[in-house]
Amino acid sequence: MALAVADCFVRSDGSNYDKLLLIANSLLILSALMMVVSITMSFVFPHYFTISVQVVAHIVTIVFAGVLKVAYVLRCIGRKGLGQEV
Repeated sequence: MALAVADCFVRSDGSNYDKLLLIANSLLILSALMMVVSITMSFVFPHYFTISVQVVAHIVTIVFAGVLKVAYVLRCIGRKGLGQEV
């Protein structure tokens, strides 16, 4: 899946690897922050939230963990396309 997404951003001359890298880095930061927020809601301060909010926070943790993994693969593709060390 990540390779198919990466192909959308990359032209044959490789000129969009920097754009892919920027998007991947942004996704990494966003997903990491959202995971910290959801883990905090789920485990650190659960007594401040209703059970339904806690369930959603647990689900969001799993979803953003997946987004983090996809973003990392996209970042590796972007760095390799730019000739940087992966």
